Formats: sequence, structure tokens, C-alpha cells
Amino acid sequence: MVKYLTQAWLDRVRELAADQPERPGATVRMNWTVAGDGDETVGYYWILENGHLLENRLGALEDAEVTLGMEYDDAVAVTKLDLDLNAAFMQGRVKVTGNMAKLMSLLPLTKAPEYKILAEQIRDDTEF
Repeated sequence: MVKYLTQAWLDRVRELAADQPERPGATVRMNWTVAGDGDETVGYYWILENGHLLENRLGALEDAEVTLGMEYDDAVAVTKLDLDLNAAFMQGRVKVTGNMAKLMSLLPLTKAPEYKILAEQIRDDTEF
């Protein structure tokens, strides 16, 4: 198991995601910010190309197309699969800046069977 919101966790996520199917058009440069774990805000990014996670690291992309922000407790609930990311977005628990159309085109991917299996693997390999 790897500790949540560490580079080791991001590396494990990328490793688990390596066999995801190609999803033409599912391409984005995305920043994530998670606030509220103590006084610290953790930022990381994903570079996704046609459904494949090419890169994910702690830090931020200067040229991100979309930034998602969540409170720590909500981010944990999403990762534990106790809170659906789509529902969190619709409830305003996920703050979004940037290209909203790009984000909306990606949200349906979270309903794909392969993504659900990946999310379960990530949850099971994560120490919170």
C-alpha cells in the first residue's frame, strides 16, 4: 500500500492505469488541488492522452486546461469510492477552473467498467 497524495501513490496510480483502453479524445492537461489535510494544500497533475495517463506528478502544470479543487475529506471519499466524482461535481464539492467543456467530455469515462475496476484497485492500494 502507498500513502495517499504522495509521489509513490501517483506512481502506483499510473502503474495501475497502464492497461486502460484507448479513449479517443480523452486528452487533457489537468491540475488537482486537495486542501485541508492540516494546513497543507497538495497539488498534483495528470497528463492524459486518448485515455492513457502519460504523466502524473506532485506540483502543477503552468499550461493546465482544467484545474479541479477539493477539500481533503471529499478527495478521500472519492478515492475510497464513498463519493462519486460526478455527484461531488454536481453538488459543488469539486471546484473547477479552466475549460469546462473539456472536463464535461471526460466525466462519462468514470462510468466505464474498466475505470471502475481501476478505481477499486487504487482504493485497495492506498493508505489513508
